[in-house]
Amino acid sequence: MKIGIGSSNPAKIKAADVFLNYFENAELAVFSSDSLVSSQPFTDEETKTGAVNRAKDCVKQGAAIGFGFEGGVMEMEDGMYLSNWGAVADSQGNILTAAGARILLPSSIVEGLRHGKELGQLMGELTNDPEIRKKDGAIGVFTAGHLSRGEMFSHIATILLGQYVYMNNK
Repeated sequence: MKIGIGSSNPAKIKAADVFLNYFENAELAVFSSDSLVSSQPFTDEETKTGAVNRAKDCVKQGAAIGFGFEGGVMEMEDGMYLSNWGAVADSQGNILTAAGARILLPSSIVEGLRHGKELGQLMGELTNDPEIRKKDGAIGVFTAGHLSRGEMFSHIATILLGQYVYMNNK
C-alpha cells in the first residue's frame, strides 16, 4: 500500500511513520503538494484547509492514503497562537482531520507576522537557524525543546490513525 505525504519537510515526513508502522508492507511516497492556501495561514480554517488539500493531492497522485500537515497561526482574545492541523484522505473519498498543540506566541513574533513575515522566517531569525522549521520549529523553541515539531505532527498522525481505524472498523 502506498502512503503519501504532501510535503518534503522532514518533521512532517517522520509523522507518517505512525501509519507506516500500522499497515504491513506500506511504503511512503513523498509528494510536493501545494496547500492552495496562503504561505502563512492566519486562521484555523485556512490551516486546516491547507492540510486537507495536501492530503487529497497525495491520493490524486496515486497514494491509497494521503497525509497533509499544515502549520499556521490563529487569533484569540488573549493573543495569537500557533496552530497545526493534519488531514488524512483515502482513495474511497474519506477525509479526516485533527489539530495539534496550541501555544501563545510572544508579542515580538506576532508583530513580525502582522508585518507580513512568515513564522518559519521569524523563527529562523530568532534562533539564527534558517532550517528550524524542518527541525524543532516554533513549538520546540517555545517549549524549551520539550516538544519538537516532528513530535507534535506525530501526535496528530496518531489521532488520525485512531480515527481512520475506528472509521474502517464500524
